Amino acid sequence: MTRAADPGPADPGPAGAAYGLHALWRPGVGLAVWDAGPGAEGLPEPFRSLLSGKRFRRQIDIIDAAGHRDFVATMTLGTAMAVSFLDASRSVPVGGDIAWYRHLLDGVRRFVAAGTVAPTLADVAGETVFVWRPLATSAWRAWSAVITGGAPTAIAENGGAGALMDLAAELVDHECRYRIGASAARLGRAEPAGPLIAALVGDGSAPAAATRPAAVSAWSVWGTSAAANESTLVFRLHEPDDPSAPIDGFGPDDDIDRVIIDPERLRWRLTVCRRSLDGHVDPVYPQRLDATELDEVTTELAAAVRAFPKLHQADPDRTSLDFLLPTELAETLFTDGAAALADAGFPVLLPRTIAEVRPSLGIRARPTVGGGAPARMVGLREIREFEWRLALGDGPDAVTLSEVDLDELSRQKGDLVRIRGVWVRAEGASLTRAAAYIRSQRALAASGARADMGELLGLITHDTADLPVPVSTVRGLDWLDEIGATGVLRPRPIEPPAGLEAELRPYQQRGLEWLAHLAHLGIGGVLADDMGLGKTVQVIALLAHERRPGEPGDAGPTSVAGPTSVAGPTLIVCPMSVVGNWSAELARFAPTLRVAVHHGPARAKGADFTAVHGNSDVVLTTFAIAARDREMLSGHRWQRLVVDEAQHVKNVRTAAAKALRSVPAEHRIALTGTPVENRLEDLRAVIDLVNPGLLGSASTFRNRYAEPIERDRDPDAVRRLSALTRPFILRREKTDPSIIDDLPEKTEITVRANLTVEQAALYRAVIDDLMEALRDRQQRALRRRTVLAALTRLKQICNHPAHYLADGTALVRRGTHRSGKLELLDDIATTLVAEGDQALVFTQFAAFGELLSGWLTELLGTEIPLLHGGLGRGERDRLVERFQHGEPGSRPPILLATLKAGGTGLNLTAANHVVHVDRWWNPAVEDQATDRAYRIGQRQRVHVRRFVCVGTLEERIDDLISKKRELSRLTVSTGENWLGDLAGDELFELFRLRDDAVSE
Repeated sequence: MTRAADPGPADPGPAGAAYGLHALWRPGVGLAVWDAGPGAEGLPEPFRSLLSGKRFRRQIDIIDAAGHRDFVATMTLGTAMAVSFLDASRSVPVGGDIAWYRHLLDGVRRFVAAGTVAPTLADVAGETVFVWRPLATSAWRAWSAVITGGAPTAIAENGGAGALMDLAAELVDHECRYRIGASAARLGRAEPAGPLIAALVGDGSAPAAATRPAAVSAWSVWGTSAAANESTLVFRLHEPDDPSAPIDGFGPDDDIDRVIIDPERLRWRLTVCRRSLDGHVDPVYPQRLDATELDEVTTELAAAVRAFPKLHQADPDRTSLDFLLPTELAETLFTDGAAALADAGFPVLLPRTIAEVRPSLGIRARPTVGGGAPARMVGLREIREFEWRLALGDGPDAVTLSEVDLDELSRQKGDLVRIRGVWVRAEGASLTRAAAYIRSQRALAASGARADMGELLGLITHDTADLPVPVSTVRGLDWLDEIGATGVLRPRPIEPPAGLEAELRPYQQRGLEWLAHLAHLGIGGVLADDMGLGKTVQVIALLAHERRPGEPGDAGPTSVAGPTSVAGPTLIVCPMSVVGNWSAELARFAPTLRVAVHHGPARAKGADFTAVHGNSDVVLTTFAIAARDREMLSGHRWQRLVVDEAQHVKNVRTAAAKALRSVPAEHRIALTGTPVENRLEDLRAVIDLVNPGLLGSASTFRNRYAEPIERDRDPDAVRRLSALTRPFILRREKTDPSIIDDLPEKTEITVRANLTVEQAALYRAVIDDLMEALRDRQQRALRRRTVLAALTRLKQICNHPAHYLADGTALVRRGTHRSGKLELLDDIATTLVAEGDQALVFTQFAAFGELLSGWLTELLGTEIPLLHGGLGRGERDRLVERFQHGEPGSRPPILLATLKAGGTGLNLTAANHVVHVDRWWNPAVEDQATDRAYRIGQRQRVHVRRFVCVGTLEERIDDLISKKRELSRLTVSTGENWLGDLAGDELFELFRLRDDAVSE
């Protein structure tokens, strides 16, 4: 019986067929062809054309079939011509020797087509060249035995097996080069890429690097290693047949694709096959094998089971050698077994019909009765208002699974599942886990359980740690569709409002479009542009956009691309220091808007306030008044609530914060230049003000984001928080390329001052008292308070002894400065006044500001005012107006301000110098104060100086903050409170006075 791997002998044709053509392969020479008939001229086509010009000349001796030696005249053909000759013989009756050579050529071609060849290096006539050789597989060995053992007598007597295998090797090399060259020609590649490829395709000349001994050895090992684990055994996996009896109430008339199958009854057939020489894979039928072949197959099967031991768990098939696998074992075959078997030399053919699927979750909004348009935030506070969907695939071709599909999946587990009559594979059992997740969510919704808005948006914005698969689609919620796709909202372009008496810069126009888009969707937003970039004018532009030009307050409904319908006035709540600024800018930029200021003891109440509410487009008030008039303000409907300097209500427990959250408004906007002032809870508080519940409760937010970021600097938590908040926060910085051209340069320097002897003595005394107090057991409970009190005293000493002692003594004694900082300020103040400049000088201490005001007034011969929290609104406005717009001879060259009163909300671009005499040690607060001068409208170069005393805690903390300044843009330390937690040694090292601190 012929082996499956053997091609079987071809019909050699009639012996001594017409024309008497014969051939003999002579190693190292070629194919010798002779004719016992009339010669080349009498040969038929295609031989005559092929051999045209050749003559039977060379005499060789041969042994004929009778064993007699004879001499014949031959023509010699090279390998390429020999191949053409053998191919031409297919249409002409030829002798058995030529037919056998043709049979050998056909076998070689099957091996080449199957890829069982490899290049190697050989020594030919003293030259190292690349040649293509067959791999010494069992199929090659079996075929070689057949081709040599069954050769005709004429071939066997003249060269025998050696000549035949030499011819086979030459044909392998020729066919490989021919095939590669033909493929290159079809691809339009005229020249091989590189010398190695040229050697494999062309004449075989090896590059010099390939002729080194190590390279020759490596090529040899590589060429022989391919057959080391070679086997003809192949496994093919078949999908299980459907059980004959459907279950769960389905009858014979039901759609078979909808029948729910019991997975425990299914078996996957792993068929044992063998690969033939021509590449065909056929099942092995043990009853058709002889004893030797059966022994070979069973030996290889044993090796396969050793490679994948879990095959022991398969059920046997009594009629074959096949394995019957339960679905769980079939999964393992997909994940691990197929690779293990392939590594051992046993390929596994998996079903092409089993698709790898990537399931995804989707959310579809359900219209809420009385909830308005589902695209508004009002309809998104309960998770049960959404319907979870499970889909296979992405985009328009995704298939959404039904309830019946989910029920079917619930009966299955693992990666391999059957859905709608089709087997699919989802890595990590994600499909069945996703189905279980949806069922659990629906059960929670049915029970009335709720999730906060932040959880939902976290899932949509790739915070998918708790999900089996990501959320890919959100239907029925336009703004959530945008978030899921891009992470940002895409506002529609709008025309500049006709009622706006201002020309918006490009980034301000984009801010207007963003605010209008949020208003259209009913979503609150945080406009967090850097101080000085015009947040006020962007809000005023929005108010003007929403009203038709013409009569004051005349409003009408239009699309978002134009003025929109407005129901009620806008309530603007801000610090008292900027009420005047808002009033002035509203009158300047939108004179048609009706503005009412709700402030002071004579403010409207009761029915009078109702009349103000009905006849105003904008109502201005302060945080303090909002807290006092909470009941009255919350008793009226507002179109919009605008909270300026929203960081003032970061503490959600304050009366002002509670009052603002109780105001019923269709739309909410928070304005702040520092969304994160001290800690990430500030950010949550501001966003919660405009979109309640968005980031969850304070404790949830702390666990999810604040602690991982502030404590562990977790970059993944930063990414997730950024993705979640990005749609609701618009932040542009002065360093942005689109904005930097609008601002002049800014130089920032830290100016170091030495302590005087008097200051140094006081400093050491405070440190000694602190260390003594910390050693006292009774004082340990008050540790934090003791440390912070000492900190305040040390800062006062660094400012001036008179500030610390509060004894009313002069700042300068007999013409000599008692403070290094005042000596520096003296030089800076007199210089800038001489040059006609103006400056802002900030301190955190109102008492020190009073001392500086009197001293500078005397030094400069002109009144130097102090802006502090004790001033009334009118006095503040007059002071700012005088500094900013006063006549050159009457306006003060320097304005002193406390950080609390003058650090926010003011436009003081008349100043081109900023001096921080003492430090708040919070970069966000200090930058905010600097931005009173460095803001849009500033035309001069701004010089910023920060005073620090050498060798003191001021210098050490300044170094710490400088290193962490980049991180502080996201989150900063909690003010100065962290100092209270330091150990005694750490405190002494931080507070101690260095020897170089005192000036000579």
